[in-house]
Amino acid sequence: MGNMSAARSHATVASYRAPAASYTSFLGALSRKTYAMVLAGGRGTRLMNLTNWRAKPAVPFAGTLRIIDFPLSNCINSGIRRVSVLTQYKAQSLIAHVERGWGFLESSLNEFIDVVPAQQRVGDDWYRGTADAVYQNLDILREADPEYVLVLAGDHVYKMDYGVMLAEHIESCADITISCIEVSVEQASAYGVMEVDAMDRVIAFHEKPSHPTCIPSQPQRALASMGVYIFKASFLYDALGRDAQDSNSSHDFGHDVIPRVLENARVHAHRYSRSCVNMVGDTPYWRDVGTVDAYWEAHMDLVEVQPQLNLYDDDWPVLSLQRQLAPAKFVFDDSGRRGMATDSVVCSGCIVSGATVRRSLLGFKVRVEEDSLIEESVILPNVRIGRGVVLRRCVVDKDCQLPDGFSAGMNHAHDATRFHVTERGITLITPDMLGQGCHSLSDAQSLQ
Repeated sequence: MGNMSAARSHATVASYRAPAASYTSFLGALSRKTYAMVLAGGRGTRLMNLTNWRAKPAVPFAGTLRIIDFPLSNCINSGIRRVSVLTQYKAQSLIAHVERGWGFLESSLNEFIDVVPAQQRVGDDWYRGTADAVYQNLDILREADPEYVLVLAGDHVYKMDYGVMLAEHIESCADITISCIEVSVEQASAYGVMEVDAMDRVIAFHEKPSHPTCIPSQPQRALASMGVYIFKASFLYDALGRDAQDSNSSHDFGHDVIPRVLENARVHAHRYSRSCVNMVGDTPYWRDVGTVDAYWEAHMDLVEVQPQLNLYDDDWPVLSLQRQLAPAKFVFDDSGRRGMATDSVVCSGCIVSGATVRRSLLGFKVRVEEDSLIEESVILPNVRIGRGVVLRRCVVDKDCQLPDGFSAGMNHAHDATRFHVTERGITLITPDMLGQGCHSLSDAQSLQ
């Protein structure tokens, strides 16, 4: 394609879209040459007790989904159908979800989503960082022989057309393309922060800097990495080999690999606003739901009249394991005993019996009994809420059984003696906190 500038490449992508069939064929060819690796081994410690017994990508989201469903759906919708999910920390629920919910691809057409557990394939170490996770599975990549490798974080909520990013990667003649999003300078310390030139070439990359560099024209904004990378396969193999030999490296893409290659490689920044699907207004939707507060806030986004994240889109669906359940049911219409939900998301299998639900999300198979009030709360699947229960600004984990008269969210000091209360006043409740967990030592011994 020659050494065209990034500015010209963006115009070329736009012009290429004119004949829809040709553009689709163009992206399809790129997708078939691409292999995706989804990094899904992290615990996500900032989600506190929600990840005590599951990896962060396996945490339920939006009532019927898991967080991992977003990057996987983006792959499938983008035409990328060779995918490996790299697991490590407490991966069983994640493995079961992927195997049961994502087994619809056609292996005879070389389509697959493989779950790859950490196996100490190289040496005696488990994954030592994001780059090492890919390095330890280079044999899988070499056997697949892709031209491009898409590396994804498995724990973010967003809808993105990777095909657009792939096209931009090719036309900018990049060795690496990094997807980026504008965030406030205050938020930027939690991410990798990029500095770019006028052609969106990355000239500096700082992983979680204490003093993030702002965008020159926007002193209150910074360019943050989304953890979405596209590599030329041959370049990736060489870069990971060099990193593996560096005893001083933490073997992380953002902290080590990318800063090290900037001087001699062409590293391109892809603006997420160009590939975001169903963008509402001028702000592309992307959430790192890595804290209890962020997790709760993302669910509150869903109950808005016009949510920024569109889960009702037939053209770009978020796929998942779909259980065959009865429709949601609301019973009783008596004065003072009326089953109702307003400004809420209520999933299949739920029964709201003479209770009131406001600005909340009920996952599948949640039952709420008479005289209960649920406000601004996230109730994960298979929860039973007794009579006269009051919940405000709570996150209730799967399988909790809340007894009659239970309350949380009104007295934070009291809640903190039993549950986890965040700085923003969100109360997290799990079965273990209620003495209903199945993971205590006595239980484990009784099962042996």
